[in-house]
Amino acid sequence: MAKVIIFGVGQIAELAHFYLENDSDHEVVAFTVDKEYMIKDEFHDLPVVEYEKVTEEYPPEKYSMFIPISYKKVNKIRAKKYKESKNKGYDFITYISSEARCYSDEIGENSFIMEDNVIQPFTRIGDNCILWSGNHIGHHTIIEDNCFLASHVVVSGSVRIGEYSFIGVNATIRDNIKIGKENVIGASSLILSDTEDKAVFSPKETEKSRVPSNRLRGI
Repeated sequence: MAKVIIFGVGQIAELAHFYLENDSDHEVVAFTVDKEYMIKDEFHDLPVVEYEKVTEEYPPEKYSMFIPISYKKVNKIRAKKYKESKNKGYDFITYISSEARCYSDEIGENSFIMEDNVIQPFTRIGDNCILWSGNHIGHHTIIEDNCFLASHVVVSGSVRIGEYSFIGVNATIRDNIKIGKENVIGASSLILSDTEDKAVFSPKETEKSRVPSNRLRGI
């Protein structure tokens, strides 16, 4: 069990607090944000401290850090804070939901894996990754550091996902391919071949019908 400081006071930090308090042995003791974003002194009845002074109140010899920041700027904000906190001397926890089916023992630190993920044997997930709920990660797949997978992503077997990549809701990636670094793969994308670094895939939105709902027959 670790005494944990969560970075942030937004929705993802709030989710992290909920999961750690209700589905782990860890104890959340405080939140921290950069001084310029200090808008409150308490969050969920716990203190919020300036990140610039966090080591004074919560020294890394006694406390661990958890940094569940979103995929903004292709995950680089989260990666920056992760590295800064590591340089401050903090250890990191990883949260894997008790409702996930994880058959891999190679999950990196500061990773956040929510409920209903299926992570098959012989997979490897790097440091500082977030897997939202309901994903399938196929056997012998490697997800490199600093990635974010939204919900209901299907990653087939023997895939390699490059660092700093984002994969959107309901995307599907076929087996035995390599996703380049810093890819942005939009919702419902279908990826059937290797991708280059910094590639972006953005499927078109479903076209709106010209017929309004009140004129539909049989509904």
